[in-house]
Amino acid sequence: MNAPVATTTQPPSTTSGSLLSKLEIDVRMLGMIAALAVIWIGFDLLSGGVFLTARNLWNLSVQTASVAIMATGMVLVIVTRNIDLSVGAILGVVGMIVGVAQAQWLPSYLGFEHPLTAPLMVLLAVLAGGAIGLFQGWLIAYLGIPSFIVTLGGLLVWRGAAWWVTTGQTVAPMDSRFKAFGGGVEGALGATATWIIAAIACGLIVIGLGLSRRRRLSFGFPVRPGWADAVIALVACGAVLAAASVANAYPLPAGTARAWAEANGIPWPEGGLFIPHGVALPVLIAVVVGLAMTFIATRRRFGRYVFAIGGNPEAAELSGINTRWILMKVFGLMGLLCGISACISTARLNAATNAAGTLDELYVIASAVIGGTSLAGGIGTIAGAMLGALVMQSLQSGMVLLGVDTPLQNIVVGAVLVLAVWVDGLYRRRLK
Repeated sequence: MNAPVATTTQPPSTTSGSLLSKLEIDVRMLGMIAALAVIWIGFDLLSGGVFLTARNLWNLSVQTASVAIMATGMVLVIVTRNIDLSVGAILGVVGMIVGVAQAQWLPSYLGFEHPLTAPLMVLLAVLAGGAIGLFQGWLIAYLGIPSFIVTLGGLLVWRGAAWWVTTGQTVAPMDSRFKAFGGGVEGALGATATWIIAAIACGLIVIGLGLSRRRRLSFGFPVRPGWADAVIALVACGAVLAAASVANAYPLPAGTARAWAEANGIPWPEGGLFIPHGVALPVLIAVVVGLAMTFIATRRRFGRYVFAIGGNPEAAELSGINTRWILMKVFGLMGLLCGISACISTARLNAATNAAGTLDELYVIASAVIGGTSLAGGIGTIAGAMLGALVMQSLQSGMVLLGVDTPLQNIVVGAVLVLAVWVDGLYRRRLK
């Protein structure tokens, strides 16, 4: 009898097929980037070249940060086949609590402009938002009340609570260190810090691609060709450096630059000084939150459980997953992210107002859906939601530049949301 011949199964080759398959690029993500490019170019032409200026792009990034942070949490909520209509109201009530705390409560103990005020306010916002989210998650997970009803009620309750804190009065101004969370001059990190951050980001991109490739090889999984990884690294690093260049191309106002020069003993020349804003602190916070949420969603057990619940809740529960506790934590995380966004929004306005967060739930849900999160559950990406937030904010910013009335802006945003859901349905049916 002949001895059996040992055979090895080779992993499927990635050297054949289309260019996109070799690069392992999500076609929907590429489509969103193309749509964003069309929006930017279109608005730039219609605005006479104003949209794609360094100033407008810098402001656009700051305006996107708050919604993008909440959109990362909304991805997990929708993935579990739920919805949260209360995110804007939570932002409003947490912002009001933070504003009152630093303007009226805390000064009696620490005084005004204390170095601990800003970090204490961030901690308060995270705890308050997280507590509200956990409470709503408990109602949904353990009492069995539909998320639509709980969060719709939360929209009304927390919006009313925001008014009740100060009986409708606006609270201002905020602590000077706290204002850095809103961007502006206080939150601009400057040229040197921006280039350092960009260099670190490029290094992490290269290291991340290398580690991913080595991990795949160690498990015998198919890998991209070496040239494909090089292309991805070059494109990603090029995008990071381009963003840093845009941030550093926007100078501080002349008056602010002169005050800074005088404070640092620098003589003011005849033609003035060009002092770049650099990247804004809220943008950096949004990027860090996005990376952390991606890690949680894709690399941690909690994230795997969330997607398992969204794919098949009954099977997830039968497999031993504590679905109710996971669902409660998802809404708690959503509330925590609303607290972070409340700090950014309140600091950016330099005031706590009752109108803060109005219609933010629409923009957050639209961002997640446009970014590829399926309302049927089980599918969604953090990066897609953040890109969706940039698309939504670009639409709004462009319409503001063109002088479009607010009602028409809402009509466009609503139409885009419906269109995104329709396209998502077509894409899912095509996959089947």
